[in-house]
Amino acid sequence: MNERLEALLQGKGKVPEFRRDQVDPAALLVNSFNGVPRLDPARYRLRVDGLVRQPLQLNLADLAALPQHEITIRHVCVEGWAAIVCWSGVRLADVLALAGFSSLGGYVAIESADQFFTTWDIASALHPQTLLATGMNGAPLPVANGAPLRLASPIKLGYKLSKWVLGLEVISSLDPLRRGTWEDNGYEWFAGL
Repeated sequence: MNERLEALLQGKGKVPEFRRDQVDPAALLVNSFNGVPRLDPARYRLRVDGLVRQPLQLNLADLAALPQHEITIRHVCVEGWAAIVCWSGVRLADVLALAGFSSLGGYVAIESADQFFTTWDIASALHPQTLLATGMNGAPLPVANGAPLRLASPIKLGYKLSKWVLGLEVISSLDPLRRGTWEDNGYEWFAGL
């Protein structure tokens, strides 16, 4: 019931954004679940599979060829801090559309190089301000902040914004024993703002 209520309150429209001059680079703390993995950008591939018509293996050039977007939003951490950050990259919705995700898919499972795992409801994944970010504050995304690819969105708490994203799997239902690294340890699953 909580998930449905949060989803209803979250809505589908865009969240107001901040001005670029409000960005404070020093305010964004670097947290890592299991160290900082180093991924070779030349060999990097984003896997998109599950309930899709066309499974994908996208390299960084493939992602750069998709329409690019920029959002200046507040990143909110469950630890009580926040930072205004300008993220750039491709909409997660565009990547899922490219793969032809099925209407049977209700969720997206997200796998990261540091063994972090989380799941999102499909509506949040399709939100127009949910990005797979390759840039931060007008520069390439730093490794410590998730390069080469991380999630960025104004509608989720920071622990849902995976860094070093390797795979997206469209699934029909959640496994109650594997909903996410932090979620399986008592954190709230939907984590909406």
